[in-house]
Amino acid sequence: MSALLRTEGVYKSFGGVRALDTCTIEVAEGTVAGLIGPNGSGKTTLFNVITGYNKADAGEVYLADRRITNSAPDKVFALGIGRTFQLTRIFPRLTVMENMLVASQHSRAGARKRAMEQLEFVGIDGYHAALAGTLSYGQRKLLELAYVLVADPAIILLDEPAGGVNLSLVNHIAHRIRELNAAGKTFLIVEHNMEFVMGLCDQVTVLDSGTVVAAGPPDIVRTDRRVLDAYLGEDIEETEDDPAAAEDA
Repeated sequence: MSALLRTEGVYKSFGGVRALDTCTIEVAEGTVAGLIGPNGSGKTTLFNVITGYNKADAGEVYLADRRITNSAPDKVFALGIGRTFQLTRIFPRLTVMENMLVASQHSRAGARKRAMEQLEFVGIDGYHAALAGTLSYGQRKLLELAYVLVADPAIILLDEPAGGVNLSLVNHIAHRIRELNAAGKTFLIVEHNMEFVMGLCDQVTVLDSGTVVAAGPPDIVRTDRRVLDAYLGEDIEETEDDPAAAEDA
């Protein structure tokens, strides 16, 4: 399979602290890829460089064979890379449907129908008329996923989709990702929930101090000595969300 998304030797520093160091990854078309690593390893920074929210100091980013290094976020989105964020970014004073219509970037007659279809797919179509700011945390995660899907991107980058939500919703999100992948959608997922990553991804890349230390199938990566050293004291076998912090969708 050819690489749909790849970075080559990406560097990024903030105030003298190097967040990414010769960071090279590949995501094959039609796969679900995972990006893991301890806190501060550069995962979200890499997402930000890919999607134009941070500029790379050096290195390149490609979507298929097109160089998109340091393109503006709106251009990256228009070219076919959709993403979610660790902290959901929605328009709280707009209704759920209005959020979706903003994401569709079209005024054609079919936009509302497609938006409703995506809301139904993620399971929150019953809230289409509600203000987005009234949704629970889990529902906001689902809205953000639907918001990305309505633009039909070539690849979807998910930043901690299972973070802070209960097990039922984690399983719901995983099922939707599998459905979309079976239909041909490509994913790159940053996640701390190792059970979620290892059970979902075809390929896992591990970052430590902004550098790739391992990459391969989940079963191989999880036993790699370099991965265990990178996590040093962190349990990567299985993580569970704090039920007290979770909300039902």
